[in-house]
Amino acid sequence: MARPLGPVRLKKASPITLVIGGALCIFILYFVIGPSGSDFSAARKAAAASHPLSPPTSAFRKSSKNGGKPKPPPVMHYNLNNVTITHNPVENRENILILTPMARFYQEYWDNLLKLSYPHELITLGFILPKNREGNQATSELQKQIAKTQKSSPEQQRFKSIIILRQDFDPPIQSQDEVERHKMQNQKARRAAMAKARNSLLFTTLGPATSWVLWLDADIVETPPTLIQDLALHDKPLIAPNCFQRYYNTETKKMDERPYDFNNWQDSPTAQQLAAKMGPDDILLEGYKDMATYRALMAYMYKPGEDIHTEVPLDGVGGTALLVKADVHRDGAMFPAFAFYHLIETEGFAKMAKRLGWQATGLPNYKVCSFSILYFDISKVSSSCSLVFLVVYL
Repeated sequence: MARPLGPVRLKKASPITLVIGGALCIFILYFVIGPSGSDFSAARKAAAASHPLSPPTSAFRKSSKNGGKPKPPPVMHYNLNNVTITHNPVENRENILILTPMARFYQEYWDNLLKLSYPHELITLGFILPKNREGNQATSELQKQIAKTQKSSPEQQRFKSIIILRQDFDPPIQSQDEVERHKMQNQKARRAAMAKARNSLLFTTLGPATSWVLWLDADIVETPPTLIQDLALHDKPLIAPNCFQRYYNTETKKMDERPYDFNNWQDSPTAQQLAAKMGPDDILLEGYKDMATYRALMAYMYKPGEDIHTEVPLDGVGGTALLVKADVHRDGAMFPAFAFYHLIETEGFAKMAKRLGWQATGLPNYKVCSFSILYFDISKVSSSCSLVFLVVYL
C-alpha cells in the first residue's frame, strides 16, 4: 500500500548559488542571441551581405529571423561611377576578384594565395571545377583548405568571400595529363570548354563593387606576394606577367626552368597570312611545328636582371596569370568558345578586348612559376619560330 507523501521541504538556495546561476544564464543568452565571432572586424561585418540573393562577391552571414520569417530580399542601389580602378588599389580599398578554373588541386597554389600581401578582406575567390572523378577530388581538397583558412586561421588571412562552381557540361578530355592536354588535335575542343568554364565563372561572380579581376591558373604555385599591387601599378586594362615552369632536367640532373605560357604574343605577318587562308571555324594555335606562326612570344623576351616593370604591347594573352580591369569585362569582353578572328579562349579574349578599345600589355621580366614536373621530353620540341624560339610542350 502506497504511503501518502508529507509536505516537501525545499532547501533554501544560498545567495552565492543564485549569483552564479544568474551569471551563467546571462552568459548563455549572450552567445545564443548576441553577435557571433568576436574576432570578426567591424569593417567585415559592415560589408557582409544579409540575404542569400545579395551579390555573390559579398561575404554572407546568416542573420536572425524576424518573427520566425526570413527578411525580404534587399533592394540594392549601386553607382558604378563610384567604383575606382586605380594604380594604387590598396590605398583606395579596391575589391579584387581572383578567378581560377581548377581540375586538380595543388597545395602549393593555396599556400601561395595565402602569401599574397593584398588585404585579404578585399579579395573574393572564385573557382569552377569539372564534374568528374578528378574534379570531385579537387573539390574535396579545396573545401578542406577553405574551411581551415576561413574558420581557424587569423582574421588577416581570411578572404572576403569564396565561391565554388561545378561545371554543367562534361570536359571533352577526361585526362589532365600534360601530354594529352597539349596534343594539337585536342586543342580546339579543350580550349572551347575552357572558354565556357571561364565565362560561367566570370558571369556568376563579377559583382558591382569589383574593381579588378585576376585570372590565376590552378597550377601557378609561385608569385611575388605583391603580385596584385605590382600589376595594378601599371594601370593597364589587361596586363600579363611572364609564366615559367620549373622542372627536373634529366640532362643536367638538376631542377631547371623554362618558358611556359606561349599565348602571350605579338602578331606576325605569317600568322595573319595563315588566318586569311583558313575557313571560318578554323583557329590558329601557338607553339606547334605543324603551324609555324613566327609570332614574337613574350616567353622568350625575358632578360635576367632587367627591370621587371618593362612593358611590351601584346596581341594575344594567356590565362596563367592575367590582371584585368573589371570594366573590360563589363564592356562585354569575354572568352569566345568559337573561332573569333581565328582565335579562341584567352587569345580570342585579347582580340575582343582590343576591338572594344582595350589594349593588352605584357611584363616580360616579371616572372610567375607553374607547378614543377619531373621529366623533360625533347621529342615534343616545336620549331615554330626559329632556333632561338624553341618551344617545349609536354
